[in-house]
Amino acid sequence: VQLQASGGGLVQAGGSLRLSCAASGSIFSINAVFWYRQTPGNQRELVAGIASAGSTVYGTYAKGRFTISRDNAKNTVYLQMNSLKSEDTALYYCVMPTKEYDYWGQGTQVTVSS
Repeated sequence: VQLQASGGGLVQAGGSLRLSCAASGSIFSINAVFWYRQTPGNQRELVAGIASAGSTVYGTYAKGRFTISRDNAKNTVYLQMNSLKSEDTALYYCVMPTKEYDYWGQGTQVTVSS
């Protein structure tokens, strides 16, 4: 299984980005997928997660601004980020935890200019 994160970039404060996490393999649809983010010198923090059936969880700062969704037919999870702030600047990772292994994508950089 491989995860490919994309969609990051440079955006002005108040703008929007949509991140994508595309997965190979047949186990995608039965597993939850999460987005984490990390800035230099800090621990990774949960941004959002979505279960196989579609239930969601969000980090405190993401509620009301970010929306996670999934398209199992495309093996892809999306993170729609609106009203971006400079403090959202980070490297964003997607991860798919399974019983055997946690599969991580390579990360996509989001930079929000103020």
